[in-house]
Amino acid sequence: MTLTSTILRRGLTSGLLAGAAVALAMPATAADYKRSASTERLINAQSEKDNWLMPMGDYGSMRYSKLTQINKTNVGNLKLAFAYALGGMLDTGQNGPQNDGPPLVDGGIMWVPDGWGSIYKLDVSSGRRGVKLWTKDSKIEHQGNTAQTRGFAMLGDALYEGLHDGRVVAINRDTGDFVWDVQIAGKNEFGTKENFNAAPTAFDGKIILANSAGDSGTRGWIAGLNATTGKEMWRFWTVPAPGEPGAETWKDDHNAWKTGGAGMWQNGSLDAVQRLSIWGTGNPVPAYDPEFRPGDNLFSDSAVALDVDTGKLKWYFQYVPNESWDYDEIGTHLLYDVTIGGKLRQVVGHYGRNGMFYQLDRTNGQFINGGQYTNEMNWTKGLDPKTGKPVEFDPTLTVQKYIPATRQLRGDGMERSCPTWHGGVAMQPQSYNPVKHIAYGAGAEGCFTQNGAAQASKGPAGGLDNAKSEKRTYTSDLYYGSVTAFDVVNNKVIAKAVLDVENRAGVLATAGDLIFTGLQTGQFVAYDDETLEELFRFDLGTPLKSPPIAYSIGPKQFIAFTTSGRHVHPVNYDNLESSSYLWVFSL
Repeated sequence: MTLTSTILRRGLTSGLLAGAAVALAMPATAADYKRSASTERLINAQSEKDNWLMPMGDYGSMRYSKLTQINKTNVGNLKLAFAYALGGMLDTGQNGPQNDGPPLVDGGIMWVPDGWGSIYKLDVSSGRRGVKLWTKDSKIEHQGNTAQTRGFAMLGDALYEGLHDGRVVAINRDTGDFVWDVQIAGKNEFGTKENFNAAPTAFDGKIILANSAGDSGTRGWIAGLNATTGKEMWRFWTVPAPGEPGAETWKDDHNAWKTGGAGMWQNGSLDAVQRLSIWGTGNPVPAYDPEFRPGDNLFSDSAVALDVDTGKLKWYFQYVPNESWDYDEIGTHLLYDVTIGGKLRQVVGHYGRNGMFYQLDRTNGQFINGGQYTNEMNWTKGLDPKTGKPVEFDPTLTVQKYIPATRQLRGDGMERSCPTWHGGVAMQPQSYNPVKHIAYGAGAEGCFTQNGAAQASKGPAGGLDNAKSEKRTYTSDLYYGSVTAFDVVNNKVIAKAVLDVENRAGVLATAGDLIFTGLQTGQFVAYDDETLEELFRFDLGTPLKSPPIAYSIGPKQFIAFTTSGRHVHPVNYDNLESSSYLWVFSL
């Protein structure tokens, strides 16, 4: 059975797109930021190089800035322009509440999230300081809640944020007044287990967001809301119920689908012409016992493309069927057009957590090509050039064997697998240079060893019986971080920078021939975008986990990011204190 379908181009016309591009060619200033953040502006976000209108920079999640004032010849002169203290994230502890959300900027006005649902509006038009205009607190209950945000969306005159307690709020971006506040997650049997970490996607009167709590034993879903009212318009379940397409890939006898995981905890991408919302889904649950849930376990570990108007599945691609190494594919999916093999292709590019870089056809989800990008890999010998599945995948099996020496099944002792269960690139935002056709990913390298621990079922009611389950034992080795540059035309790694610990911040690419990132050891760093030679380093003395953005005020370019809690495996005991700050750098 295939759920792949041909997608008709509809909606926005080429004339509208061309007109919008011309209209948005003029740079924004603090005086005109009150222009509505229309869908047309968001479609052409890269043309507004002075601004940063979406967490990932544009609908294609490319995190690419066309600004060139800061470039590889002068980046060594970069200095701190100003900083601004945010509240809410103090005393976070190790792996506690975290703010992974980048600021948004429109005409010298910046909106900055903190980890607890508050949003700060700052006037940064002077380039020398941030002046607070207002702060709005969504009143998340702190006790017993480990909050986290990866940002918010902007559309029209409103900001939209999914909160860790399952609410979604709309806030007027000018006044800070709440437009609506609606409980979307947690209105079913999963209750408070459901939450939102990933930022919503705002497009054409719709807010699209997803349940981020698959690993908590919930059932993943993506929903479309009415931007004006917050009313839910549609919902797509990433773990199908019996009778729904894909349900036949859950072949157990104890309703594992009910708590089957496949959550989304990083932001989705969007193809505005084909009207597709594209998300990466998480691992099935339980993560490490594939015999608990025999079958391919759709739509876990997949890219899914949904019709933005109806929520109907248009195509999918599953990276690893019946996966059991925690190689969930929640990372961002890059949307770009590039010539491959002499043919211009509409591509979805993705740094897989399993150590492979993938390129898919954006019109139908079919595999184009892929290749290894992590230094260490032993769970598979490669990808089938026709299907993109691991070469060891056997469609006749309900429990895949892959390479038995690296595939921990029930009763197996400690066996070593590469890459590590915490890498390579997971939630860390990726980036893409559309001029040089290079994709960048930052994350973890190395290997891990674990046993084959059987998980117990509660029976037909569904769910895990943790008290009767065997204990998973694991260790990590060769554990370090990296930033990788991948040539998407020639399907190969062209450079890699090795880091002491895993990168959690992700990357920003700019037309100044630079890559920017932040390190868990406290350094803000810039690299040459072709060689990944380090060109600049500034030690802030606090773990950096939020992805950088670029914007400008007149001719002056700025790089901004926030600091927050950390999340490292194994934990790096460096005694650094977490902080809650906005940092802004310039020449």
